Amino acid sequence: MRRYEGAGVIVTGGASGIGLKTAERMIAEGGQVSLWDMDQAKLDAAKASLGAGARVTRLDITDPRAVERAAGEAEAAMGRIDALVCSAGVAGLNALVVDYPIDEWKRVFDINLNGLFYCNRYVAPFMKARGYGRIVNVASIAGKEGNPTASAYSASKAAVIGLTKSLGKELAKDGVTVNAITPATVETPILAQVSAAHIAYMRSKIPMDRFGTVDEIAAIICWLASPECSFSTGAVFDVSGGRATY
Repeated sequence: MRRYEGAGVIVTGGASGIGLKTAERMIAEGGQVSLWDMDQAKLDAAKASLGAGARVTRLDITDPRAVERAAGEAEAAMGRIDALVCSAGVAGLNALVVDYPIDEWKRVFDINLNGLFYCNRYVAPFMKARGYGRIVNVASIAGKEGNPTASAYSASKAAVIGLTKSLGKELAKDGVTVNAITPATVETPILAQVSAAHIAYMRSKIPMDRFGTVDEIAAIICWLASPECSFSTGAVFDVSGGRATY
């Protein structure tokens, strides 16, 4: 398949995990990918492994002005932005709501929700102007069900779902689709941020009794971000090993 022949794509959190695997698949299908991430060492490694189809930008997505500049630079460099994949995020501290540190709550929301909003906010106009675009926001099954001791993560991902549904309706007549995915736990570096007890809890909730893989998540993202996905918008696609109940 060459679904991304000549396309320009932005992937946030693109230096590792789901973002990197997604970029790898898109480049293999002929696309150009702009990777946005905070970790310069990982960006350099990603650039080396992905080759000429990748450009890298060290970016703090919680800075709206920086996101606005990066969006303009990506459009100028690639000549177009056909798709935006927002996979950047943090797990946050595991703690009870009554004990949850206020600063940590704000940090999780600033990255998982506000940063994602800035990316949607500043990339969508380029798509609307061209009459074509695909936005895929990575939420989580936690945003639908709520995980104990992960209130900030769960609440921020629930907000991502709401934002996706709103923007999907706003752009429905402009040739731009906006969808979210809600993975259950996936084998990525983000698990290093989570307690062993919480990891065990999350696995126990999955009927397939295993975690997802980055290849499985990248596969559905690459469909949602391609021209093949043309009549789904404001929707939520579960990748949960049977955990999702609605």
